[in-house]
Amino acid sequence: MAKLTFLGAAGTVTGSKYLVEAEGKRLLVDCGLFQGLKQLRLRNWDTLPEKPSSFDWCVLTHAHLDHTGYLPRLVRDGYRGPIFADSATIELCNILLPDSAHLQEEDAEKAGRGGYSKHKQPLPLYSQEDVEPVLKALKEIPRAAAFTISPQFTVRPHDAGHILGSSSLELTITENGKKTVVLFSGDVGRYDQPILKNPEAPPRCDVLLCESTYGDREHPADSPEDALADVVNRVAKRGGQIVIPAFAVGRTQTIMYIVRKLEDANRIPRLPVFVDSPMAISVTDLYMRHHEDHDLIYDAEEKSGNPLDAHTVHYMRTVDDSKKINDVKTPAIIISASGMATGGRVLHHLARLAPDPRNAILLAGFQAAGTRGRSLEDGAKTLRIHGEDVPIAAEVINLRQFSAHAGKSELLRWLSGMPGAPRQTYLTHGEPEASAALKIEIEAAYKWRVTLPQYLQTVDLGE
Repeated sequence: MAKLTFLGAAGTVTGSKYLVEAEGKRLLVDCGLFQGLKQLRLRNWDTLPEKPSSFDWCVLTHAHLDHTGYLPRLVRDGYRGPIFADSATIELCNILLPDSAHLQEEDAEKAGRGGYSKHKQPLPLYSQEDVEPVLKALKEIPRAAAFTISPQFTVRPHDAGHILGSSSLELTITENGKKTVVLFSGDVGRYDQPILKNPEAPPRCDVLLCESTYGDREHPADSPEDALADVVNRVAKRGGQIVIPAFAVGRTQTIMYIVRKLEDANRIPRLPVFVDSPMAISVTDLYMRHHEDHDLIYDAEEKSGNPLDAHTVHYMRTVDDSKKINDVKTPAIIISASGMATGGRVLHHLARLAPDPRNAILLAGFQAAGTRGRSLEDGAKTLRIHGEDVPIAAEVINLRQFSAHAGKSELLRWLSGMPGAPRQTYLTHGEPEASAALKIEIEAAYKWRVTLPQYLQTVDLGE
């Protein structure tokens, strides 16, 4: 009987890894990093409960690190099969995974030099060298057509509307002549948002794995344009700067699109905008090329210029470029990774700007428990950065309008498009309260059988 094991994203938002077994063959769906709380991050250092060498294939829903960031460890520890993904996801992985290794090497080096690690010689989770074989193992599959991995597994991607290349995966499992369809939602995007198409309606399935990141809450109803305009005008008026910890994939591009739109409408002053993330700059180039994911409005706007360029934008690729931002004393907008302030160049900007009440820290979406972003959202008075406690006097705002995850009602809207009830629904990718709340909503609205799986739990898919 076909089986499914939850190797991640069960009882938490991150660490997506699902092992599917049929007729002695093993397929891994996603291979992400755990992020947030220390006890979760430590799982990244643990030996996987299943030997990587025992997996035959791997397939990815999209490129975010909580879905792909463990791949270098998987391959280093013995996985030798192909890693299937659509072309945009492969291109993004070629940017994100080397950057992830670089940041981990850099953080380990700084921790050792600064003496704020418990280890005498801090090591990165993986190195640039570990990433190379992962990139060679990536194999392209169609964006929206069925692809047969083996006699046991056929996968068909459906546009998830979350980031470039993001998909929900319809997996048809064949065992002893019997077919079982399992749908992995991946991360479901939002409706009527800039740049990307709406999430595609889910297909019929026997078993559904649905994300529940925002299963207990809605996003604010007011427009992201209005919300961002209010912040920019308020901070500029008092002579401050805005630092935005932004995810390099998706969030940076959306913010740039809206800044340009507000400038064109003369709703905000044309401030210098610094995109201080080499990865975000490279990803923006990909967004310009992959038209298959664009909505019709964006396609029309693109004909009259680049909708992702603010009028006075500066792309800061090198470390020296980044340091030049320190000399700017006038109002400005600084967009820098990482999105939850877990590492990267944004930490230097936070350490410099957070103590000044004229400035603002603009959080642009979900902040996982245990991250600096969540601490800021929860009203922390100080933030530990590079071994020092930095006082937080700057205004802190979380504009949830910029979230790329479907809110509660959007998840229910997506589920309502499914033709018929699944035999079983599992809620993943959510903190316990969010998943539990969405379970109640689904049971009340659709009378489906809904379960909250446990980490490392194995279930029979044929029941």
